[in-house]
Amino acid sequence: MICSMTGFGRSRACLGGMDISVEIRSVNSRFFDCNAKVSRSFGYLEERIKPYLQERGISRGKVDVSVGIERTDGGGEAVALDESYLRGYLAALTRLKEEYGLRDDVSVMEVARNPGVFTAATPQEDPDAEWESVKTVLGEATDAFLLAREKEGAALARDLSAKLAAVRELADAIEGKTKTSVGEYRERLAAKIREALADNRVTPDETRLLTECALYADKIAVDEELVRLRTHFGAMEEILSSDGAVGRRLDFLIQEMNRETNTIGSKCNDAVVAQLVVDLKCELEKMREQIQNLE
Repeated sequence: MICSMTGFGRSRACLGGMDISVEIRSVNSRFFDCNAKVSRSFGYLEERIKPYLQERGISRGKVDVSVGIERTDGGGEAVALDESYLRGYLAALTRLKEEYGLRDDVSVMEVARNPGVFTAATPQEDPDAEWESVKTVLGEATDAFLLAREKEGAALARDLSAKLAAVRELADAIEGKTKTSVGEYRERLAAKIREALADNRVTPDETRLLTECALYADKIAVDEELVRLRTHFGAMEEILSSDGAVGRRLDFLIQEMNRETNTIGSKCNDAVVAQLVVDLKCELEKMREQIQNLE
């Protein structure tokens, strides 16, 4: 299944004496960039989230995971004084008062405004059991997240298939026009050369003249580029019908298609072909923008 790099998933449950809520959202990124935020007292669980998501098959995208955990079994955070810090803080205040002759207005509430005075900790009775509870809710959120990515990926794949059919038609139109335009150009070039030689009373060597015109006409032919372009079309069709992470491969194919299209544009000397090339490049750019969303 082809997946988009954007998605969202959410889940919430009460397990293991904890009220656990998980939200996962992602946007486009060249690589897998995971940013996990877990409630402060359970920060030691953050390092387990990225490996879990990788095991679930997420390989690209900027993924943000938010995990909220509140204890429901009475084993919440224990607030205590950081006595070492508090002694140093009060000593500094006393020195400030004595050395600068300030009024002593230190009170409990004034001291309590300093967040460093307090510490908070949650007993880690069994980190593995806590992770199992969190992983259950994380798994449900991941299921919803992956489903959203799959749905959007399927829609993008359908859109790319439709655009691929459009660029095939443009390539066919370019081929049909160039087949006649190259021959016409060869005849016009030969006629102009004969006319120029006649003005200077020079009799042209018809065999040499036709050979040179044919060689030049061959240089502006785009048969090889069209063959390679159609090969890329076939490769893209195969990739769109495959599973897994395909974004990078499709991005490379689009670059190759653009390269062949630019070569065709540089060779063409016909206004109609030039317009078809412009239309083809526009469609390829639309495809490139969509491919940037695929994992």
